[in-house]
Amino acid sequence: MQKQKPQLSFWQIWNMCFGFLGIQFGFALQNGNVSRIFQTLGAQVDDIPILWVAAPLTGLIVQPIIGYCSDKTWGRLGRRRPFFLLGAVLTTLSLFVMPNSPTLWIAAGMLWIMDASINVTMEPFRALVGDNLPLKQRASGYAMQSFFIGVGAVVASLMPWIMTNWFGLSNTAPEGIIPQSVQYAFYFGGAILFFAVFWTIFKTKEYTPEELASFEAAEQGFEESAALRTLNFSKVALALGAAGGLVLLTVASLHLEKELYLLAILLLGFSAVLLIAGYMQNKQNVENGFFHVMHDLISMPQTMRQLAWVQFFSWFALFAMWIYTTAAVTSFHYQSTDATSKAFNDGADWVGVLFAAYNGFAALAAMCIPFLTRRFGLKVSHAFNLVLGGVALVSFKFISDPTLLWVPMIGVGFAWASILSLPYAMLSNAVSAKKMGVYMGIFNFFIVIPQLMAASVLGLILKHAFGNEPIYALIIGGVAFLLGAIAVSRVKV
Repeated sequence: MQKQKPQLSFWQIWNMCFGFLGIQFGFALQNGNVSRIFQTLGAQVDDIPILWVAAPLTGLIVQPIIGYCSDKTWGRLGRRRPFFLLGAVLTTLSLFVMPNSPTLWIAAGMLWIMDASINVTMEPFRALVGDNLPLKQRASGYAMQSFFIGVGAVVASLMPWIMTNWFGLSNTAPEGIIPQSVQYAFYFGGAILFFAVFWTIFKTKEYTPEELASFEAAEQGFEESAALRTLNFSKVALALGAAGGLVLLTVASLHLEKELYLLAILLLGFSAVLLIAGYMQNKQNVENGFFHVMHDLISMPQTMRQLAWVQFFSWFALFAMWIYTTAAVTSFHYQSTDATSKAFNDGADWVGVLFAAYNGFAALAAMCIPFLTRRFGLKVSHAFNLVLGGVALVSFKFISDPTLLWVPMIGVGFAWASILSLPYAMLSNAVSAKKMGVYMGIFNFFIVIPQLMAASVLGLILKHAFGNEPIYALIIGGVAFLLGAIAVSRVKV
């Protein structure tokens, strides 16, 4: 007789999710300080989006690969934990090196390496919740991850400010030199990340593949067929290729900005990848990870397709906020664009405090979300939280006193906690445990694609429509949050 997956205790869920405290240290230090590092090393405001492209592009490549590999892994450390270990070591080393970058392009390269390392650890953490928790506990499990993300990000975002105001380290430096406060914040974050991930590795057990198969059969009442459906890869590939070619010709003929070449290259590149998958299908060369990832992408469940639009708008908004808040606050609220000035660096430090605030509110929101979902369901709760985030970002334009900017961070915090939990809860209830890792990795496409879109077009929109004023990037992000709330209504759960 098949048995149900047992419910875990509060402390078992706590230990399983504790590693996210460390992951978020790395993620928050990256999000809150990399634009500052780029500007310190000489980047102009309209260069920032294209420099950030490394982060989402890395996730696009790494997460599905790691998800697929972790689905197929079983050893002494289990299924997901070997990847926790590898990612923790690589991310810690990256955090130590990043704030010592001597040039802008080395910093951009380090962002690529650091983001890849974080993704090696983060993706299996998402899958682990689906592996270890029964259906009715998954929203709580992802909310617990959101809680640790919030707590970790609060402290991490505050670290440059803490290093200056508590430990007396300078938050200014000569031109082209990263301030000591930022350097030591990264060192501290690396140590915390290493400790937190290792806590989860040693305190959490994993079910064997056989146990997971038995649990899934009992919970969902089916066994997924091992047969792969024959798909029309060429149809999708040709459509994407035509779109990429059209963008390429338009940019070249009208002499548009070089950032749009990125969009064309991505469309053409993905078209080529799908054509390769179609060729492999025709040759019956399908027993490999590349083909399985492409097959699962094209044949993803309906719920996942609908959630893709929600994720697109949500992460476009988040990326706009991450890459432009420092420039927006320093220029609009502190009236400075000089990265060596005290006003600019005071504003940049205040952005760290604001990022800490929204993550703190996210930690509180994570404790409210399970109650919201029980009362209103996953969809209504997520839409409500996204509306709060949209209103919050738009309000930045209408608040002149920077000391009051913590107020909209309440809405951003609720949106952030919801984005980190409820879409994953909806997805994990709709996919097979056998492919939890690869589907979580593919789901990352709909996080990465909007970030790449933002990197391609946000700078151009600001330049041509808003006089290169970064405050309008936050308004665009707010509108994107509201569109994400509308898209939630279409999701079938």
